[in-house]
Amino acid sequence: MPTKLLTSLAPTLLAGALALGNVGCVKKMILNSTIASTRIGAGAADTIGDYELARSAASAGMMQFEGMHRLAPDNEDALFMLMRGWAGYGYAFAMDDFEAATLAEDDDAADYHKKRAKLALDRSIAYALELIAKEADGFEAASSKDADTMKAWLKKNFDEKEDAENLFWLGSAWLARVNLLRDEREYVAKLYVGVAVLERSRELYPEYMSWGATATLGAYHARTPMAELDEAKKLLDQALEKTQRKALGVQLNYARYACAKNDQALYEKMLNEVVTADDPDPNLRLQNTIAKRRARRGLTKAGMEDCGFHPGAVSKPAAPAPPAPAPKP
Repeated sequence: MPTKLLTSLAPTLLAGALALGNVGCVKKMILNSTIASTRIGAGAADTIGDYELARSAASAGMMQFEGMHRLAPDNEDALFMLMRGWAGYGYAFAMDDFEAATLAEDDDAADYHKKRAKLALDRSIAYALELIAKEADGFEAASSKDADTMKAWLKKNFDEKEDAENLFWLGSAWLARVNLLRDEREYVAKLYVGVAVLERSRELYPEYMSWGATATLGAYHARTPMAELDEAKKLLDQALEKTQRKALGVQLNYARYACAKNDQALYEKMLNEVVTADDPDPNLRLQNTIAKRRARRGLTKAGMEDCGFHPGAVSKPAAPAPPAPAPKP
């Protein structure tokens, strides 16, 4: 009897086990579909021009993405959203707070926001490395040698247009972190890694993020008065032309070039162009709002002095001479 009972129950138990397995698969499918849809819909945030709303949404969104990653650790869309999200949050909000506190000479606040920015960029880079490791091994070895080794590794392992997206966010976060920690030798010594990654992204898909790699590399080449300023101008001119001056972050980076060139007139011209632009592209509204915020800060007395300029010091064109008096009859 017990044997017959177990035999008779076997199909029922097997069906139950299969049903439970199917429920797990269905839940995983729903989760993966939700994550994929979230990635597709994330572009809507680029059309928002309210900085404070974007800040709040970004903070909440990062917690949501972290939860999704916990539930689906191998999902590449979740990794991408975390990589991009932390890079964007670090640059647009934490570094913005740090720069504002620095110009205000509030050392305690600057130190606090600097730590926040580093944590965000560290996290972005960690997720980026996890993501590209799914495509190729060897990043640690290549990045520990020199620029030529790094470039060769990138060229060997990343040759598709879609690879450019992951490389863009890794390179951007890497350069932003070096800029944030430019007084720390261990980070500056690895600057070439971020440059090589961003250059490879640009080679594969230069149009991505409104010629973002080109504009960022232009700012990199203008990092000091002794840097490669001719190359910086070449890249920034190209970005201006390709974006039709609608991506205002390009002009913001051009102002950094002007700072390195000690050209106050050009500096003010570029920043004023950013500030006075009237919503040139609705699809770039958020990044343009961020650029406007930083341009206004750059035109303040503290911002001008940080670049070695003095408000009102740009010479104005001489007034035209009054007409000669008519000859007397």
